[in-house]
Amino acid sequence: MRKTKIICTIGPKTESFDQLEKLALAGMNVVRLNMSHAKHEGAARIIRAIKTLNRKLPDPVAILLDTQGPEIRTGDITGELALTTGDEITISVRDGGDVEASSIRIHYDDLVSALKIGDRITVDNGIINLEVLTKNDNGTLGCKIIDGGILKSKRHVNLPGIRVNLPAITNKDRSDIAFGIEQEVDFIALSFVREAEDVRELKALLGKKAGKIKIIGKIEDQSGVANLDEILQEVDGIMVARGDLGVEINLAELPNVQRKIVRRCAEEGKRVIVATHLLESMIENPIPTRAEVTDVANAIYEEVDAVMLSGET
Repeated sequence: MRKTKIICTIGPKTESFDQLEKLALAGMNVVRLNMSHAKHEGAARIIRAIKTLNRKLPDPVAILLDTQGPEIRTGDITGELALTTGDEITISVRDGGDVEASSIRIHYDDLVSALKIGDRITVDNGIINLEVLTKNDNGTLGCKIIDGGILKSKRHVNLPGIRVNLPAITNKDRSDIAFGIEQEVDFIALSFVREAEDVRELKALLGKKAGKIKIIGKIEDQSGVANLDEILQEVDGIMVARGDLGVEINLAELPNVQRKIVRRCAEEGKRVIVATHLLESMIENPIPTRAEVTDVANAIYEEVDAVMLSGET
């Protein structure tokens, strides 16, 4: 039996019964439901299909519900906005009409007070990077575009090194967790775990299901890395969520942080999952890059319990 398990994120192209069966026969061990995008009705269909498949599969497929977690996003944009490296742009937190060509709206009330001159704002998983130049009297920020790109509506925003004043478990997460309990999922992955108390809050929500539904803590920022030891005492496993983690910390530090997390999980006897950008090039190409093959192999050599595919599946 293969020791390193394969987790597959299910999306529109793989949610049919036939596709789920093909994935299972190809070696999928766990289905991931990404609640940042999935709706309850669609997720319930996938769960029913997996439970039906499990009646005839030699090795049953488990179900992991992944919470959205606290998120900051840009506002609505008509079409798209081209941001040019070296230009300056205004950041606002106020609602209103479509943004102008020289401004971006970011939905986080504490944005201006949380940042200082020289701090960095990253957008769309680090593709677009801004540096704060001024804090203006009208409650806006003046920023320089360090790395430009095409901005579309509702893109994910990171504030590296900044403690975000948002609840660990949002109202949407609570609804999704209740759905997961009702559907009897096997795992819940809690996004942006910053400290042990975040996990204890989830356990309280699980109630009598705590222990039966296994908890995976997603390490996605510097707080989670710093508090890893206390988090490990509360979770059943850890996910090294390299997407946000690689934006929140210095990218050059990511390999060492991954190795540290994997080793601490082994020492504590906890599951560890490595996720994000494992075979990303295969979204467009039939074979992976040499670097991706090496990355997956190194994860296996480190004896991780599972690797997770996202956009690839």
